[in-house]
Amino acid sequence: MILLALNPLSLLRAMPGACAQGLIWGIMALGVYITFRLLDFADLTVDGTLATGGAVAVMLIRGAGMEPWAALIIAFAVGMLAGMVTGLLHTALGIPGILASILTQISLYSVNLGIMGKSNQPINVDQYRLVVSSRYISGDALLKFKFYGGVIIGCLILVAILYCYFGTEQGQAIRATGCNMRMAKAQGINTNFHTVLALMISNGLVGLCGGLYAQYQGSADVNMGRGAIVIGLAAVIIGEVLFGKFCAGRKMAFAFTMVSVIIGAVIYYAVIAFVLWLKMPSDYLKLFSAIVVAIFLSIPYLKGKFSKKGAVKQ
Repeated sequence: MILLALNPLSLLRAMPGACAQGLIWGIMALGVYITFRLLDFADLTVDGTLATGGAVAVMLIRGAGMEPWAALIIAFAVGMLAGMVTGLLHTALGIPGILASILTQISLYSVNLGIMGKSNQPINVDQYRLVVSSRYISGDALLKFKFYGGVIIGCLILVAILYCYFGTEQGQAIRATGCNMRMAKAQGINTNFHTVLALMISNGLVGLCGGLYAQYQGSADVNMGRGAIVIGLAAVIIGEVLFGKFCAGRKMAFAFTMVSVIIGAVIYYAVIAFVLWLKMPSDYLKLFSAIVVAIFLSIPYLKGKFSKKGAVKQ
């Protein structure tokens, strides 16, 4: 009876917004991918950095009259500073990575309150020429095309820049540090420097995402980054599980993998929209997010386990 009462059109109307959020949060997921997969570093700083990027962007637009696109550059730079703090706590002071990131995340809550002056600061698309806004999605077809076209092209440009960068000697050194730190040190790589650098790049992307998301939703909130790490991990895992075989062995496998991470974020938000359409209580969304991540994290392990059992039987 519940299924019969559901309106498919309401789900279709929710999908444009879900895809838009997925594309924006896909930028944050790229940052999580750098630390989680390339650096093998459990970085929880992102929950604070995303809110910092949003707070900085909104206050620069509101208070300093800065152009919204320029405010995104500063949001990226501030995100890099947050990543540098986590990196230095870990490398210079010897604090374990996960604790260093938690310390930075907690500190950023107070920093974000100091930047905004209060817990929430609105920004109106009617007053400022925002780069992205949820209003654009509800506009005419041309406005929607510009929105999605601009965001998709922006994501692809970021992927291209990261692909080129991680193909350089410095980028390869970051990947070597995450792959095998002892071997990297034996090859003369300054692993501490490259760990800090990777965290800066990662959190810079998260700060950029925060600036975009604040413009999209029309406000910056001190709690807007809460649970961001779960969404980032979900996007990474979903992308790897669904598109891992497609990306493997190709000439530009690394670029395809990063694109799959962004697509994973879009799929995640599409699934969330579907769950809300099923009239499930929104209070349980965080629980559902954790379950989705747990399921996709376990799929590679279970597939490997069953394949080994099949090989033994043969």
